[in-house]
Amino acid sequence: MDYKGTLVLDLKAITGDKYIITANWKKQQYSKGWRYGSGEALAVARPSTLLEIWKILQICVERDIIVIMQAANTGLTGGSTPNGNDYDRPIVIINTMRIDNIQIINEGKQIVGFSGSTLFGLENKLAPYGREPHSVIGSSCIGASIVGGVCNNSGGALVKRGPAYTELSIYAQINLQGKLILVNDLGIDLGDKPEDILTNLQTHNYTNDQIQFSDKLASDNEYQEIVRDVDAHTPARYNADGRRLHGASGCAGKIAVFAVRLDTYPIPRRQQVFYVGTNSPYVLGEIRRDILSKFENLPKSGEYIHRDCYDAAKKYSKDTFIAIDKMGPSFIPKLFEFKRKVDRISNNLKYLPNKFSDKLMQFLSNFWPNHLPKRMEQYRDKYEHHWVIEMSDDGIDEAKKYFKKFFNMNEGDFFECSKKEAKKAILHRFVAASALGRYHAINNDKLGAMMSMDIAFPRNEKEWFEKLPPEIDDLIELKLYYGHLFCHVLHQNYVVKKGVNAADLKKKLLKTYDARGAEYPAEHNVGHEYIAKPSLSRFYKELDPINGFNPGIGQTSKRKYWK
Repeated sequence: MDYKGTLVLDLKAITGDKYIITANWKKQQYSKGWRYGSGEALAVARPSTLLEIWKILQICVERDIIVIMQAANTGLTGGSTPNGNDYDRPIVIINTMRIDNIQIINEGKQIVGFSGSTLFGLENKLAPYGREPHSVIGSSCIGASIVGGVCNNSGGALVKRGPAYTELSIYAQINLQGKLILVNDLGIDLGDKPEDILTNLQTHNYTNDQIQFSDKLASDNEYQEIVRDVDAHTPARYNADGRRLHGASGCAGKIAVFAVRLDTYPIPRRQQVFYVGTNSPYVLGEIRRDILSKFENLPKSGEYIHRDCYDAAKKYSKDTFIAIDKMGPSFIPKLFEFKRKVDRISNNLKYLPNKFSDKLMQFLSNFWPNHLPKRMEQYRDKYEHHWVIEMSDDGIDEAKKYFKKFFNMNEGDFFECSKKEAKKAILHRFVAASALGRYHAINNDKLGAMMSMDIAFPRNEKEWFEKLPPEIDDLIELKLYYGHLFCHVLHQNYVVKKGVNAADLKKKLLKTYDARGAEYPAEHNVGHEYIAKPSLSRFYKELDPINGFNPGIGQTSKRKYWK
């Protein structure tokens, strides 16, 4: 019997036939990134328990097969799929989305999230406790996983919380001798043998007395102090920050993470969204410095969007906005799943165009009336720069007094959103992330490549709004800017003109960021788009000395032992 056939039979003996995928067209949704990257895999395994993951890992390690761990596959830099076909060993993808358990501990103040659990599921689970997760919108809208956020240093939009971080996790790694070992840093006594540990965790077979409360962190406890330091010459948060690389946190799939333990947060009593508009980026810079350095209460979030991006999102993200607004975030993973299936089928039908699902959804969205509030539209016509700032509890009155006084003396204006306006303003900003891909899909034949840059600028940077030199700017067809302005994390998206060498242009752009003291990526992980800096590469090698998990991440070696 051939090598692949034997492997597949052994994997099916663990999960059952239905959950080992080998057909090429079915593998595509797992082997092709949401926005970037694709490659071959021998099989995709979809286990239903932590123990099944362990057994699959044992087979793969024994047979010298590369493992790529994957949850929702919603990453923007291709870090959870193969990238190309130049690996020196075959690949098995382990998709964990069937393992979505969430366990509540310490009366809801902490949770244990399994490898396939989602932010949306956690939000619902915590609601009866009056608490909420680290991130509450954004990635959660497309079904992103809790563990994926931790592994990728995802920053989230929430100013008080910083990147997703924990020192409490349970994971498998391959040591230098090529042996698979289980590391239980979860802070829960679950037994000694891997099989017992994973089964006891899966079945919640432990008592409160077995839970340890040590000095190990389950969140970034220093971020508020860091983000308030507006005169610092370094960014507040970025992917390669050694301060927050620990075990599962920032691992980028170089270990197989079974579960993480995280802090939760009280839901505010009151919340108020302020919509700020101006034609000067310096006005927003001054507001940012004042609020971070002088306010007693930090904002909950502060989401920037440029007018060009506002327009693009209004047109090209309209269907996503309407779907979330009318049917809730829980519908979005189903929508994306349907979209992927449509594209897989249409790719095999020559009479249908490429990106058929995008073109169909864009066509249908044109029949829906304007979905944005009147006051937002008025500000769009009046102002180039828009900032959606959410305050909570005592911070509401503090912000209200500040904005009234500030705009009596400065250009621009603000308004207090109604609940309906607040919901739509926040949602409009977050669906903006999909506008670039849709625009490119619709106009693909007239355009060059698209690039999504995720940049963390120094906290003292005053020229935060990009001004490109003409020799670079003339090569770009479209620029879309949005981001988390209090944290100085900007998402700068470009579509280059047809015929332009995107790789060369990217190098020029990165040089401009380097000259400004920026770090990149800020929160999307290096994936296969960015080069892992030496500190990050060293961390990967410490976690995975034989390079058996997710090789090539951060444009590192794909070869065994990092050759």
